Amino acid sequence: MNKSLRSRAHRVLIQELKSARHSAGLSQQDVADILGVPQSYVAKIELGERRIDVVEFLQMVEAVNGSWTEILDLVASAKK
Repeated sequence: MNKSLRSRAHRVLIQELKSARHSAGLSQQDVADILGVPQSYVAKIELGERRIDVVEFLQMVEAVNGSWTEILDLVASAKK
């Protein structure tokens, strides 16, 4: 199993999270404020410097009013 931060699936994941944030009209600081974390936490995720677990993923998706199912479908497609 490839655990690289640079895998295609991981790149799709962070791109979709970033896209969902933009679609919601939120800045990294806005998301950080909602989550109660520093802005650098969001930035590191979006830059691919930090992996997130499933709980963090769901919190982030909820913060941007995104669809976790749509994002995971795109990630799964990237693995094919």
